[in-house]
Amino acid sequence: MSETAPPDPGDELRADCARCVGLCCVAPAFAASSDFAVDKPAGRPCPNLGDDFRCGIHRDLRARGFPGCTVFDCFGAGQRVAQVTFAGRDWRAAPGEATRMFDVFAVMRPLHELLWYLTQAVTLTAPGPLRVELDAALAQTRRLAGGTAAQLLAVDVDAHRGRVNPLLVRVSERVRGERAGADRRGAVLVAADLRRADLVGANLRGAVLLGADLRGVDLTLADLTGADLRGADLRGADLRGTLFVHQSQVDAARGDHRTGLPATVTRPAHWSLPVVPARRRGANPAGRVRRR
Repeated sequence: MSETAPPDPGDELRADCARCVGLCCVAPAFAASSDFAVDKPAGRPCPNLGDDFRCGIHRDLRARGFPGCTVFDCFGAGQRVAQVTFAGRDWRAAPGEATRMFDVFAVMRPLHELLWYLTQAVTLTAPGPLRVELDAALAQTRRLAGGTAAQLLAVDVDAHRGRVNPLLVRVSERVRGERAGADRRGAVLVAADLRRADLVGANLRGAVLLGADLRGVDLTLADLTGADLRGADLRGADLRGTLFVHQSQVDAARGDHRTGLPATVTRPAHWSLPVVPARRRGANPAGRVRRR
């Protein structure tokens, strides 16, 4: 099997805002922070949402204090809820269904995320018993995502995720094989200087790499499932052969023209802007570990 990133899973799992109705700008709650400039309760439209369901400050989100919006990824759940589950209905035109639509979106989004991970896992796995289990889990997740609004609201997402995650772990272990490196699952590595760390084949599932200095680090075969890369400095780092890294994780980080990326990930436009060097704030490089 190749150590390069698996093929793109396709349009089904890629956000298409033109076919959505601004669900991610209305359904979730935002708290004023470094990611969002204002407080917004769940179910209330963001003040920047236009009548056409598009963001009025999309090109200036970072400059206007909304970097959190730039790294959110619904994995195609938004347009599926709008166009399929609710047959093109508009929550503004059908206010009686608004809350129901938002609740369905809260279920669909994690299901689509699991579809993305399972699709990646299938392409990394050779035919055999594990591949059969993955195919079955992928088919079941698709069936759940294809249900009616009532059926979706009855889905126990946490339980389903609990069944899928062990399969993804097994895929990661098999692909990394003899090259499996350090176990940093859930490690809190906030602002850590990792430039000299050997992270080839590392297990970084759920690791908090907020503001970490990863300049020049080789991340070949590192498992980045759920890793928090917000503000991580990836200048010159090699992510071409990483496992389970998606676009929103890369969008949340900092990098440059030397950063090696998987073929399925687009180099973020903001990487062309000046980068403030990562600064260590007394964090322990080894990190405090919390199991995921």
